[in-house]
This record gives sequence, C-alpha cells and structure tokens, in this order.
Amino acid sequence: MLVLIQAILFLPHHAFASAAIQPQRPAPVTSSRKQLTEDSWTISHAQHAYGLPEVKPKQKGTLTLDSQNITFAGKAVYRIPRASVIAISDGSERVEMWGMKGRLLRMAIPNGGGLAAAGFMHHKESSLTVEFRDPRGGYHAAVFVVPPADATLAMATFAPRSDDSASTSEPVDITGPVANVCDGSTVKPGSVLIAAPVWEQVEVPASYRALVYEHLVDRMRRVQGVSQVYREGEPGAQRGCPQSSVRIAIAGFRPGSQVKRAMMGPAGFFAGTTQMNFHVTMSDQAGMWNVNDDVKATVRGESESKNIADSVAKNVAKRYASERAKFEKSQIVFTPTVKSNSQTQLSAAQRHE
Repeated sequence: MLVLIQAILFLPHHAFASAAIQPQRPAPVTSSRKQLTEDSWTISHAQHAYGLPEVKPKQKGTLTLDSQNITFAGKAVYRIPRASVIAISDGSERVEMWGMKGRLLRMAIPNGGGLAAAGFMHHKESSLTVEFRDPRGGYHAAVFVVPPADATLAMATFAPRSDDSASTSEPVDITGPVANVCDGSTVKPGSVLIAAPVWEQVEVPASYRALVYEHLVDRMRRVQGVSQVYREGEPGAQRGCPQSSVRIAIAGFRPGSQVKRAMMGPAGFFAGTTQMNFHVTMSDQAGMWNVNDDVKATVRGESESKNIADSVAKNVAKRYASERAKFEKSQIVFTPTVKSNSQTQLSAAQRHE
C-alpha cells in the first residue's frame, strides 16, 4: 500500500492535471467559462462556500452573471438581483490540495515524507464574495470558490458601466449606526439583532468578513432562548423589534497560512496560525443589560484558515448565552410566602397538642 502511495506522489506533475487545479499554470480563460450572450456568462465550475440562503455549504454548481441577476445553480437555485448587490470582491490564498483526502494521503507516507509532500501539494484558491440585501432589506454575504481566471473576469464583467443606473445610486453604508427599529412596535422576547461588524481598524479580506457575519447569524440562531435573529437592515415592526443586539468590531487579524502549518508538522500548532480578535458589545433595548468584552479565536495545525470565522462566531454565541443567562437570573425576584392568620393559628394549635 505504501509503495503505491509513494508511486502516486512521485508521478510526473502533469499526472495530477485531471484531479486538481495546477498551482503554476493559470487556467485558460475559456476553461470554465461559458459565454451566453454579450452581457451574460457562466462559471461552470463554481462552489458555494457559505452564505446563500437555502443553499447548503460546499455545494457545487454554476455561477451565472448577467445584467439582471447573479444566479447560482446546483442542487438548489438562488438568484441575487443585481440591483440588490452592495459589493462584489475577489480574493485568493494558497490551500492544500484535495482537502481532508490530501491530509490523509500525506499522513500515510512514512519517514517524514508527508511533510515533504506538503511543500508541493497545494494550489491557489480564488473566491468571489457577493454582499447583497434580501427583499426585506437584510444584509447578506455569500462566498463562492471559482477558478482564478474566472474570478478576475467576473470582477471586470460586473464593474458598473457608465449607462448602468445602479452606478448612480448612493452606496449603502453597512457600518453606520443601526436604526431603531423599535419605534412604534413591540419588543419580541428572545429576539436578537446582529449588527454589521466594524472592520475599519484592520484590513481583512472580503471572504473572511462575509464568513464571520454569516456564521455569527447561524450560531446565534442555535442559542437556547433566542427566538428570532434579525440581520442588519431588516425591519422588525411586523414581527416585533429585537430585544437585544450584538455588535462586534475587529481589533486584530493575523492571516497565517494553512500550507505553512502543514509543512511545519507539530510546530504548525504554534507558527503560521490564523488569529482574529474582536471587541464585542451586547445590550438590550431597555438599557438594563450592557456587556463589553473581547473575543479571540485561533486556527492551528492543518485546519483551513477560513475556519477562523466559525470559531469567532461560536465564541461570541457562547459568551452571549452565558452573559444573558447571568442577567436573567439576577432579575428573578423571590417573594417570601406570607401565611394567613388562620394558618398561623392552626399551626400554633397543633404545636400545643
């Protein structure tokens, strides 16, 4: 078995062409892009990483951009109207080939061969991040993994044209103060508003920003006692306004490197780590509960660097559940039981007997 694995690893480089993206050779422009019309084209090898409503993470499909919509079509189909798009960004980083399968393959190589294989078993992964608002005005961000050449072309194709009416509209500021959606409406018990994170203090890639927000919304939905999670910009008058809010502001970011951690073996738990630090503010509409704290998350070893987003969200959700439980417990008033005169007299008579 080991002989077979070693033989696979030391095949000529072109032997992997059919199974992985080549790290040194850019994909041809026409490799995964299908031209439909002058204003419409499709990325045929796209993966939804996270963020689209009603679409599962890691789902593969096609991503079509045209003058009206951005459409992802896999097992599920979701369309983002172009008029609702706030921003579209691209980015890239080097990651290990074949994910978990690649890690298991390297672990099977004896005599330290796995660490050596980590030096070339990686490739450049490109992503597109689409920030948009749903029909209710709620903020969303979706991340797609696409071939590098297609990410570049998507940015060029989606750039606003001079005759594009959307280009003349005012940009949406998602970092501004959250409007008081409780004006004239009833507070819904157990509801929480997840405000748009503040990113100005530290430069963070768009894909990481999107993943932090989307994971935070999903993690908060799982907190016991939370009945409704509102997104930034979503009106609450129809269903009751949020009882409390969670706001996070970036305080520090270290990108780290999954490839570096893999190459360093056990030392990768201490070097090349990915870290995020946030200042967290939790408060309620009544002004009776206000918590300020710092939350930190770290990715070590061979885990994907983007897993930091879910780690941050998990830590914030845990802190919210803990602090909210403490506050609610402190609000419980124990009323002493007052016995009636007849009960007191009866008890006295029983003692005399």
